[in-house]
This record gives sequence, structure tokens and C-alpha cells, in this order.
Amino acid sequence: MKVFKAALAASLLVGGSLALTGQALAEWPERAVTIIVPWSAGGGTDATARAVAQELEERFGQPFNVVNRTGGGGLVGHITIANSAPDGYTLGVITIETTMFEAQGLPGAAPENFTLLGRFNADPIGINVRADAPYATAEDLIKAVSANPGALKASGANRGGLSHLAWAGLLNTLGVDPEASPWVASDGSAPAMQQLAANAISIVSTSPAEAQSLVDAGEAKTLVVMADERSSLYPDIPTAGEALGVEWSPLPFRGMAGPAELPEEVVTKVSEALAEITEDEDFITMMESRGFSVAYQDAETFTQTVMRSRDALVEAMQAVGLAQQ
Repeated sequence: MKVFKAALAASLLVGGSLALTGQALAEWPERAVTIIVPWSAGGGTDATARAVAQELEERFGQPFNVVNRTGGGGLVGHITIANSAPDGYTLGVITIETTMFEAQGLPGAAPENFTLLGRFNADPIGINVRADAPYATAEDLIKAVSANPGALKASGANRGGLSHLAWAGLLNTLGVDPEASPWVASDGSAPAMQQLAANAISIVSTSPAEAQSLVDAGEAKTLVVMADERSSLYPDIPTAGEALGVEWSPLPFRGMAGPAELPEEVVTKVSEALAEITEDEDFITMMESRGFSVAYQDAETFTQTVMRSRDALVEAMQAVGLAQQ
């Protein structure tokens, strides 16, 4: 009898705890929320995270405090988000690097370690050539690469960086050996664009924004952006799907996420809030004035995008010998 009473009391206690938990979740957030940013203060991810955090504060009436956790090329901050308690009070901004960590032998920050809440920014990488290059379209360029292996060198950043993998992955998706366009490592897009202007290389893989100065000067042209939809900032540049008939969109995205098994209440509220924020004219104007596009995806669509990006980027890493799996 005593055992039965003890069990009943324990059951009631657990039931009461669950009821209280459900009540707390229904009223989320009841206190300050921490937003982890895996990159340093002052950078693009930090700037956009703070803009979103301010908008969330206005909507939910609680502080959303941005905390920068840097190190390991974004790994430290991403793992911090993934290892947080799944109660909705520690969230974070994740970037495309989370799709590449595991393939590099760095566990703990793969997409499965997160609950993805929604995307608010994605700036596509474009393929740029000299303005006087004999390629009117991206299809013309791909045909030239395929027909002249090794002749058309490309650059945009370090070997293994997103700019490299975006170009290599596009070639791989099209059935062209990525090594047909040898990659010349550089310190970033600016020196790569100068190499392009000097005719030292033929192709630069970087965002249209980073190519814009030479495009405006009439020295370069952007043939295609690797995205599912056209950029709101560069609406005249076709996507890979339109120009080449392939789905290839390794967008350097920024999106909200939390640890795995985050309550559905939090997922719904944050995703809906992001939808409102990304439709707000003041927010859009602010983002675009700083060179950031606004590209919303809800939790489900964002998850699909991340998983597809991960599969494609890992395949690209394998194609150029940079994956450990």
C-alpha cells in the first residue's frame, strides 16, 4: 500500500510538472532569451543577428541578448547552440558552415543537432567573368570549361572555402570534372577580382555585391547566381536553375536555430515572427542598405534547404578530395 501511494504521489508530481512546463511553454518567452552568434562582433552575421534580435524584442516584450561565441571557424558557436538546453531560452544564428563540419571530421554541429526555426538572409554566390570574355551565358562558360580542361582558372577565396565548393559543386552537378577549372587560392574576393581584371584568371566565384565595383566599371560581368530564386538585390541575374537547368544553391545563409528537440511552441512562434520581420519595410530597407538581402524561409522549408545544401556540398567536397567521409 505504501509503495502504491508513493508511486501515485510520484505520478501526480510528474503530471503536475508537465502541466507547469506546458503552461510555461505556452507563454514563451517569460524571460530574456540568449542569441548565440558563432562569428565575431561587427561582422555580417553579427550585424544581421542584432537587427533580428531587436525586432524579436519588440514583438515578444523580452530581451533577446546577442552573445558572440567565436572560434574554430564557427564551430564553437554552433556547438554552443546545439548543446544548449532545449527550452527556447538559448537560440542562435547558424550559417552554412554547419553543413560542412561533419564531413571535415568535426562532430557536434551537423544539421541534425539543431532545430531549424527559419531563414532570414541568404546572399547567393555568383559566377563572374571579364566583361570582354566570349561567354554571353553561363551555359557558354560551362561548355568552354568542359572543352578546354585546365585552361580556365578560377578563384574567389581559399581552397575548400564556400566560394571554391560552390563553383566545384556546380561543375560536379553538371557532370563536369571540377578539376577542369583549376582553383587558384586567394585571400578573398577582392584580390581574386583584381586577378580577373588583370586577366590572370578567367572566373571568380563570389557574391554579386563583391563583384559589383568591377561590374559597374565595365570590367566584369556576372553570368549566374547559384540560388533557387533570384536575388532581390540583383533581380536581373538568372539562377542556376534558369540558366543551366540544375538545382544548385549553396547559399551562405543566416537563419535562426535552437538545439534539437526544441518545443513546437517555440518553433512556431519564432518562425511566424521571422515571417513578419522579413516583410517589414523598415527591416528590409535597413538590411538592403547594408548590402544584405532578405530571404525568408519557414522552419520546414529552411530545414529542407539546409539538408539539400549539406548533401550537395559534401558531394562537392568529396569531388575535390576535401571530405573525410
